[in-house]
Amino acid sequence: MKDYLWKRYKEAKKVTKDLVPSIMSNLLNPDAIFSNNEMSLSDVEIYGFDYDYTLVFYSKHLHTLIFNAARDLLINEHRYPAEIRKYEYDPNFAIRGLHYDVHRAMLMKIDAFHYIQLGTVYRGMSVVPDDEVIAMYDGSHVPLEQMSDFYGKSSQGNTMKQFMDIFSLPEMTLLSYVNEYFLKNNIDYEPVHLYKDVKDSIRDVHIKGIMYRAIEADIEKYVCYADQTRAVLAKLADHGKKMFLITNSPSSFVDRGMRFIVGKDWRDLFDVVIVQADKPNFFNDKRRPFRKVNERGVLLWDKIHELQKGQIYKQGNLYEFLKLTGWRGSKVLYFGDHIYSDLADLTLKHGWRTGAIIPELRTEIKIMNTERYIQTMTWLQTLTGLLEHMQVHKDPDSQLILQEWKKERKEMRFGAYLES
Repeated sequence: MKDYLWKRYKEAKKVTKDLVPSIMSNLLNPDAIFSNNEMSLSDVEIYGFDYDYTLVFYSKHLHTLIFNAARDLLINEHRYPAEIRKYEYDPNFAIRGLHYDVHRAMLMKIDAFHYIQLGTVYRGMSVVPDDEVIAMYDGSHVPLEQMSDFYGKSSQGNTMKQFMDIFSLPEMTLLSYVNEYFLKNNIDYEPVHLYKDVKDSIRDVHIKGIMYRAIEADIEKYVCYADQTRAVLAKLADHGKKMFLITNSPSSFVDRGMRFIVGKDWRDLFDVVIVQADKPNFFNDKRRPFRKVNERGVLLWDKIHELQKGQIYKQGNLYEFLKLTGWRGSKVLYFGDHIYSDLADLTLKHGWRTGAIIPELRTEIKIMNTERYIQTMTWLQTLTGLLEHMQVHKDPDSQLILQEWKKERKEMRFGAYLES
């Protein structure tokens, strides 16, 4: 039986190797558009856009700017140790979608079924051993009531906060670095206070205008010029499509960026422009009316009876927006980068078509297209099938071989995770 199992193993290995060339000839296009539903663009009459990471993309320098500014706010305003200034932003440390246990100060990856992915749990900058994670959580499953909802809230007081915003990458990195400093220096601290202070510091980088002023002062350093953006918007306008922009960013900042990537006449392309919308509240809070912003950025007191082309509006809410424009249902296609706060409610509650701008997918697909990754995943699937067929053999020698295969599969899964 022992020889038989290894023979099947070698045969499967050869079949896998022979399959790789045919898989390599049918690779995904990293620049493709992927659709989860059937849609005809001829039926779309109105196109809506978020601003940050939708119409405008930023260089690698932006997250370093946010990290450094928030770190300095921690030191100068929250009285954190000046020694944390030695930490510099690491762009390869975190990805979007990770969860942070506020009370235990640990960053981790949790799958769609609420299972912690062992080997991905970090306390500070160090991986937490699997057995410690299992003991801490009584297994690897996190109950629903401890998970945050779409907007980062939970019945347990943000026990698990999910970071879904691209701007949250510096926040996760700063949290982990400060945790690391406290742990290495044996400093007793309250994790909840640390989470709140870092969260407030990241928020203040935006609210106090630190990020906006820095980008406006050196826009070529921070904003990636997109030579096709104007062409696409102009083509939509030429074909009689209505267009609107809804963003949380302030008017002067948006104007500076759009002048850079589209041109000084960018507002002529849009039928409605809304700034400082306070999404996701914009999509759910019916109380706040729109306010007009004049050319000097001053808020006017006029009651808004219509949303006029060429004007800029602040605040407001989606229900008033729908009432004033009549832009409802599947004739609207809205693009945003945040799956929850930009897109989920628009589809589920209002029937808009939505498009998610996910720049990380391009990198992920490029990794998936490599021969090494394809070889690994193909053999992983083959090995899993081999285990399923051979697990009926219960004799001691067979069980030892099966355990070796399981060990190999576990190592391959972790290696594939690290690579991706």
